Amino acid sequence: MKHFDATDRTILLALQRDARQTTAELAEQVSLSQSPCWRRVRQLEDSGVIEGYHARLNRKRLGFGVTGFIHIQMNNHTPEQIVEFEREVAALAQVVSCYNLSGNYDFMLEVIAVDLEAFSHLVHYKIRCLPGVREISTSFVMKEVKRTGILPVE
Repeated sequence: MKHFDATDRTILLALQRDARQTTAELAEQVSLSQSPCWRRVRQLEDSGVIEGYHARLNRKRLGFGVTGFIHIQMNNHTPEQIVEFEREVAALAQVVSCYNLSGNYDFMLEVIAVDLEAFSHLVHYKIRCLPGVREISTSFVMKEVKRTGILPVE
């Protein structure tokens, strides 16, 4: 964050809130003309700070009524097994995020499903069958309190 000035941070915050705005609209927000604003955005993209632009979809309106977290403990931690596990998890569309953790569990998966039956099927016939899985603990989201995806760049 140290090499970003206030204008860069304002650009990043504005794009996180609305990535569909035009360069002219963005330039007005950050008090720049369009060309310098466009160049700054391009530099942030080229440096990898901006990884892409995405639409945030409503899970429930798409029919995904269940969000759950699956904590996984591996039976061993060989590099080959971890690579295989991560590759297979990445291929499961219902897994929307996967994190390698410290502590009691090795991985945490965020999973969406149409209903509890579909979630159960995924756990029993896909997740339990992944290479190296020793123990699984699941929990379900009762209420989503916050999910913005906006990083604090100010």
